[in-house]
Amino acid sequence: MGQPSQIKANPGTDYTQAAYPPAMLAWTVWGLGALLYLIGFYQRVAPAVITDRLMADFTLGAAALGNLSAFYFYSYVVMQIPTGIIADRWGPRRLLTVGAGIAALGTTLFAFAPTIFWANAGRLLIGASVAVAFVSMLKLATRWFRPQQFALVSGMALFMGVVGGVVAGVPLRLAVETFGWRGVMMVTAAVTATLCIAIWIFVRDDPGERGYRSHAPATTTPAGHHGSVWHGLMQVLSYANTWILVIVPIGIAGAILTFAGLWGVPYLKQVHGLETKNAAMITSALLIAWALGGPLLGSLSERMGKRKPIYVITSALALIGWGIIIYLPLPLWALVSLLIATGFVSGNLIIGFAFAKESVPMRLMGTASGVCNMGPLMGGMFLQPGVGWILDRNWLGNTLNGARVYDATAYQAGFSLIFGCLVLSLILILFARETHCRQSV
Repeated sequence: MGQPSQIKANPGTDYTQAAYPPAMLAWTVWGLGALLYLIGFYQRVAPAVITDRLMADFTLGAAALGNLSAFYFYSYVVMQIPTGIIADRWGPRRLLTVGAGIAALGTTLFAFAPTIFWANAGRLLIGASVAVAFVSMLKLATRWFRPQQFALVSGMALFMGVVGGVVAGVPLRLAVETFGWRGVMMVTAAVTATLCIAIWIFVRDDPGERGYRSHAPATTTPAGHHGSVWHGLMQVLSYANTWILVIVPIGIAGAILTFAGLWGVPYLKQVHGLETKNAAMITSALLIAWALGGPLLGSLSERMGKRKPIYVITSALALIGWGIIIYLPLPLWALVSLLIATGFVSGNLIIGFAFAKESVPMRLMGTASGVCNMGPLMGGMFLQPGVGWILDRNWLGNTLNGARVYDATAYQAGFSLIFGCLVLSLILILFARETHCRQSV
């Protein structure tokens, strides 16, 4: 892409000779966009530590609770492809500002929701709005940072997401116990609204708007020629690897999002007798291991010069790990250790993103990335309500403070859906075509 049309050049400035932006300014601009991604990840997993409050307030069963949580994913998934197109036309600054504003509105609606209908609507708005953060961060990174720093910035993006997930663990639960979940969500809305204002004031699409030289590569596309979005999408979907690399993360990443994002905390409380705070610490450790596994496994794949072997091995290890967790009685220390190890190997998600981009010609990389980013999110979208539906089918009628309580047998039945998806993931990845870490032409 060339320079955004909204850049206001200073008269007489030669941007080819100007200095590149200082690191502090670059990280500040990027960091404000990253904060929206942090908030989005926080919103993604927040329901896990307030399941009891949501069930009691809205008189929900597990299926309805799973659906409430999944409303975030419904809109997030739908927004993946149009987000890239809108970002190209609007620029990251406007897109992030609108996204943060709508996220604040959705969070306010969720906080004041009198019925489950309005709570669902709030989650739907939140998912759609924060979906713009990741693509916008990457677009800012290509302009504000050297190409050699892109991997570092991408890793920091994942780190910011995990920080949001950790905040939605023990800190969120402590705040909820003190102020109530509605009060905490109102504060979250206020913070998001403040971020909206800060993004508009401080973020710029390109360093040229601040009088600095841009790191953006020269465009290779003739002016005014962007091709057909629909045609590009159809081309990406014509590659078998695209379908495989969309479906595989549904099981692998979906297992993490379903356990850490919703059902892990109530499972650890009701089956293993843990306090909510301790259960949240364990799910936070799972998310941290997941984040650490991504860049390390990706680096190993690069050194090998192959994607498929590491992806197959880690998928098999994830299947074995979840199988033991779901079907074998384990002491708590063994359960926690296995969750962390399984989370680490599930970081093969990063390999999948690189694998997907390399499987199509360079001109289709952006579309392929948007399509394949839908896979992990579809995992949460399908598995969170799916596990809840099975839990309700196996409920024995027990409640505690207005919230349903499920026994070990019910959770084992519900988590069997995760195991089945993991089996499918392992089978499918065997059919992927190796790219040898080289871009298709």
